[in-house]
Amino acid sequence: MRINDLANRKIWFQVTEHKAVYHMDELSRVDIPYPQANAKNLFVRDDKKRNFYLITVKGDKRVDLKKFRKANQTRPLSFGSESELMEILGLTAGSVTPFGVLNDEEKRVKLFLDRDFFESPGLIGVHPNDNRATVWLRTEDLLNIIREHGNEAEVVSV
Repeated sequence: MRINDLANRKIWFQVTEHKAVYHMDELSRVDIPYPQANAKNLFVRDDKKRNFYLITVKGDKRVDLKKFRKANQTRPLSFGSESELMEILGLTAGSVTPFGVLNDEEKRVKLFLDRDFFESPGLIGVHPNDNRATVWLRTEDLLNIIREHGNEAEVVSV
């Protein structure tokens, strides 16, 4: 996602540039304006390698893939490989973001977005396909962008 695309769509956003971060613990050492809205993203696939998902949760949450699978009726889940991540989303490890779903021309990835992001102030912070910045925007706007692209997106409790 290009920042100009957000501006052209008249979507409110704010950008925080920072050193490259690859894990949530690294981000905790960066001064960010909305730490409660920062997202953690898990690129996963089912055991048949047919269904790919992006699970986006608040940064302080842990995701139990077995519980997630049962709650969302998927086949057994494991993390997607770096080659799958690059092939499908055009991203490298450490740069996973819902904006990467916009690179998914075949619409293979379903986004599962944590319901907690809709609580006040209703913001989410995600990488703009580059882990040296965080884009803050309204969660509803992000969800609409993904759905308008044509990928499935579901709001879930994690």
